[in-house]
Amino acid sequence: MTADSRAVGATEELDLPEMGQWALVWRRFSRHRLAYLGLIVLVFFVVLSFGAPWLAPYPYDKINMNDNYSLPSAKYFLGTDELGRDIFSRLLYAGRISISVALVSTLLSSLVGIIVGAAAAYWRGVTDMILMRLTDVMLSMPTLPLLLVFSKMLREYPTLKDTFGDYLSVFVLVTILTLFGWMYPARLVYSSVLSLRETEFTEAARALGSSGWRILFSHLIPNSMAPVIVISTLGFGQRVVLEATLSFLGLGVNPPVPSWGNMLSQAYAYMLRNPWLAVYPGLFIFFTVLAINFLGDALRDALDPRLKV
Repeated sequence: MTADSRAVGATEELDLPEMGQWALVWRRFSRHRLAYLGLIVLVFFVVLSFGAPWLAPYPYDKINMNDNYSLPSAKYFLGTDELGRDIFSRLLYAGRISISVALVSTLLSSLVGIIVGAAAAYWRGVTDMILMRLTDVMLSMPTLPLLLVFSKMLREYPTLKDTFGDYLSVFVLVTILTLFGWMYPARLVYSSVLSLRETEFTEAARALGSSGWRILFSHLIPNSMAPVIVISTLGFGQRVVLEATLSFLGLGVNPPVPSWGNMLSQAYAYMLRNPWLAVYPGLFIFFTVLAINFLGDALRDALDPRLKV
């Protein structure tokens, strides 16, 4: 091969088609086999849970004392509990609550964190001092004990009981998980916007007369979303575990509304007689959180601009 032909070949190799940011992200993400596995598992559990009204063979609260502690069979796919309720049906309905609580609280806490961090970094001064010191105070608090205290307090309000009925515990859980979950996204967005606010495109937007909020939502926040997406994905899995923890302790989602956490709590008293009552919801929690963590790891690598395409 001559020198000219080698030069032409090298030029052709370098003449790659231009790719957008999200095309590059998808290219990196698609190389993670565990991410595909996590996505499949997560979609499987989401479809099962949110399709519960159509997929579950029985209502989650149907009691049949003649069939209590039934073993897995054609009639009861995973057997029944101490009240003769179908475990498979309850797992599907419980998944809808557990995943919804974790997802909604993750979205709300990320939204609050984005607004707080972006506003503090862009306007600086008194706004920065107040919002970031509030963030520091919230970060210094012991999360789990306060979650328990606030969960207990909010349940005692008669107005909330009348408004939400059996789903009061769901509302309370979403509220407290949001209240104690916005600080990490706020910190990430704060540091990112702080480095972007003095860039040329921000100065150009100011020169064109764009308002502060327009600059934030049109330029700064979109360019700060990569780390927020990663931490929110991983936080989603953490909130599934937190919901299970609080419900297991009796301060999360309360019966008759089922969740994976309160199914574990109810199975605790019958562990010696039928340990499978605890194994099934435990496996659902384990595989769901594992799938979310696989996705979070893949997104972390895919959104890292320092990695090669």
